[in-house]
Amino acid sequence: MMTSESGMEPPRWGVPPVQLGQRRMLRPGRWRWLRALSWLVGLFFLTALAFGLPLQWAADHLSPGNAPLQLTGLVGACALALACYGIAVRLGEARAAQELALRPAPAELLTGALLGLAMMTVLMGILAMGGAYDITLLGTAPVWTGLGLAVQAAVTEELWMRALLFRLVWRAFGPVPAFVVSAVVFATPHMANHGATVLSGATVAVAGMMFCAMYVVTGRLWLPIGVHAAWNLAQGYLFGAAVSGGDLGQSVALSTARAGAPTWLTGGAFGPEASVVALVLVSAVTLATLALIRRRAQHARSEPAGRCGFPAAAGVRHDPSALGSTGHDHAPTATGNA
Repeated sequence: MMTSESGMEPPRWGVPPVQLGQRRMLRPGRWRWLRALSWLVGLFFLTALAFGLPLQWAADHLSPGNAPLQLTGLVGACALALACYGIAVRLGEARAAQELALRPAPAELLTGALLGLAMMTVLMGILAMGGAYDITLLGTAPVWTGLGLAVQAAVTEELWMRALLFRLVWRAFGPVPAFVVSAVVFATPHMANHGATVLSGATVAVAGMMFCAMYVVTGRLWLPIGVHAAWNLAQGYLFGAAVSGGDLGQSVALSTARAGAPTWLTGGAFGPEASVVALVLVSAVTLATLALIRRRAQHARSEPAGRCGFPAAAGVRHDPSALGSTGHDHAPTATGNA
C-alpha cells in the first residue's frame, strides 16, 4: 500500500485518507501489524490508568452528595485520558493527534449533540405514536448524574473503540476488518447488560459502525462523542427510558412501555435502543454516513493530486513539522500493509 510520511492513506477501499500513524511504533516494515496491535494494547492501559486513577481520587476526596463537583471530577478524568492519548501519540507515533484537534471541537461536538438528540427524538416519537410507549412529563430534574454518565460513556468508548481499536486495526489489516472488529467489540460488552437481546446487540453493533464512519468523515472524535453523549442523555434524562439496560438517574420525563407491546418493538428492559425501530434508524444514519464518505472519496479522486500525491483528509491540516526538518513532504514510499 502506498503511504506518506504523514501517516495518511491515499484514497482506496472507497474511503478518503485518515491519519493512521506512520512513524516509530507504526513505521513501515514486516511486523507493523504486530507493532500496531501491541501499541493498541499499550495505549489502552495508559489511557485507562489516566482515566481511572483521577476518577478514583475524585470519588474518594470529593463529596459524594455534591453532584456538580462529582461531574467536574469525571470531566477532568476524561480530559486527562484524552491528554494522555495525545502525549502518547506524539511520543510513540511522532505526530500530533489530529483526531483530538481542539479548534474544530466545539462545532463538531455541538453538531453531534444536535444529531444525537434529533435521532433519539425521532425514535421516541415513532414509538409513542405507534402505541409502544407512554411518555409522561415529570418536570425539571437535576442533570448532573445523567450528564456525567453520558459523557463518561461517550468519551471513553469513542477513545478506546475508535481512536485505538478502529484506527490501529485499520493500520494493521485495512479498513474493512477495522469496521467489522470495532463493531463486534463495541457490541460484545453490551450483551452482558440487563435485558440484552440479539436485536439490541445488532443495534449496538451498527451504532459502532456509525461512530466509526463519523470518525472517518471528520478525521476526529468530536462528532461521534457528541452523538454518543446526546443519544444516551436524551434517552435516559430527557425521556426517562432505560439506557443499554441501565439507569441515568432523575429525568425530565418517564417513558413506559405499554402492556402487551412486543419486546422487539419496545426494546424491553434494555431500553428503546433495542427496538427494531432503533435498528432501522441507526442503520439509515450509518448508510448515509458511509455514502457521504464514498462520495467524498470519489470527488477526491477527480481532483488534482494534493500534497504527497493525494488529496488531504477533510478537516486535516498538514503539519510541516511532522514531515521533516525542511517542512517539505517526502515522496510516498511503497510498503506493505503489514
